[in-house]
This record gives sequence, structure tokens and C-alpha cells, in this order.
Amino acid sequence: MPGEQLARALWVATLETLYMTSVATVLVVVLGLPLGVLLVLTDRGGLWERPALNRVLGTLVNVGRSVPFIILMVAIVPLTRLLVGTTIGTTAAIVPLVVAAIPFMGRVVEQGLREVDGGLVEAAIAMGSTHRRVIFRVLLPEALPSLVRGIALVVISLLGYSAMAGAVGGGGLGDLAVKYGYMRFRTDVMLGCLAVLLALVQLVQWLGDGLASRFDHTTQRPSRAHE
Repeated sequence: MPGEQLARALWVATLETLYMTSVATVLVVVLGLPLGVLLVLTDRGGLWERPALNRVLGTLVNVGRSVPFIILMVAIVPLTRLLVGTTIGTTAAIVPLVVAAIPFMGRVVEQGLREVDGGLVEAAIAMGSTHRRVIFRVLLPEALPSLVRGIALVVISLLGYSAMAGAVGGGGLGDLAVKYGYMRFRTDVMLGCLAVLLALVQLVQWLGDGLASRFDHTTQRPSRAHE
């Protein structure tokens, strides 16, 4: 594979990886955010205390996080075929990516919400706020920096999952690295895929940290009293 063809193949594979990761991220956030909120609300002392439901949700999340991604891909092949009509390709890979990352996202949201000062919640309730207003006006805004950092971690995990999915027919950088790098003993192809993945991870982490710092209203500028 000449240099020009390698560059073109890397570009196409990168676009496929970005497609899988971006679509999966949106779906994971949409589905994982309510899950994390429910884990907090239904816990003991929560706004909607339901210990039995909380234990069920917690167990499902723990089971989902404990299943290796490769095994999960095989286990939900019927679901993937039902939803997208095939089990091969970038679109088909999105299904196991979403299923694998939802439990992780749920725990990320749960931990972020638990970091919110309980006094703020109590004050909002004392002023007559409904549970819905507490969630959307207190819990989520106060936890936003932690949630942004957590979403960045989810995206990084999805990048790794997408590479594994590509290795078994999902397309993207993983597919390119295995088919044209490993199987054809092309070290340059494998190194190229690795370099792109590293760059994507660094970019996501940088963006996540930057956005989290912007949303973190507790960060105070240095005092200018002595100027």
C-alpha cells in the first residue's frame, strides 16, 4: 500500500470511526443520563426513594459493565440484526457500542450527581421547588462539570470499543489495522492507526477538560484586592 493509498485509507477509516463513536455517544448520553438520574433518585434518602427499583437498576448496571465487549457483541447479534438488518459494518457496530456504554454512562451520571452539595437540594426543596425543578435547576447544572468530564471518558471508551468492533468486521481504524496491518505484516499501517487513535483520545480529553473548566462556576479568579 503506497503512501498516498495509506493516507486515503486512514482518512476513510477515521471517518468511519468518528461516525460510529459520535452516533453512539449521542445515544449513550440520551439513554444513560436518565439511568444515572434514576440511580440517584431511587436510592435511600433520594427524592423518589425506591430501594427495590434501585437494587434492580444497580444490578443491571453492574452486570452490563462486567461483560467483556467482544462477548457482548456476539451475545447481542440477534438484537443487532433486528435493529439494523445486519451484523457487519459501521452501522451494525453502533448497537453493541451503545449497549456496552450505557451502564458506564449511568454510573458516571450517578457519581456526578452525588457530588452535588446536599444543602443546595435541601434549600431548593425548602423554597417549594418540585422534584423536577430540583433535578433540572439544581442537580444537573451543579453536576455539569463532572458530567462533561464523564462524557469525555465515555467517548474515549467508545473509541476503544470501536477499534475492537472494527477488528471483527465493524469497519473503522480497527478493521484497517487488522486487515491491512496485522494480517499483511504492515507495521506502518498499524502505527498509523495507533497514531490516529491516540490523537483522537488526546483531542477528546482536551475538549472535555476545557469545557468542564468553563462550566465550573466554582472556579474563582485570583483576587485583585492587592493590585
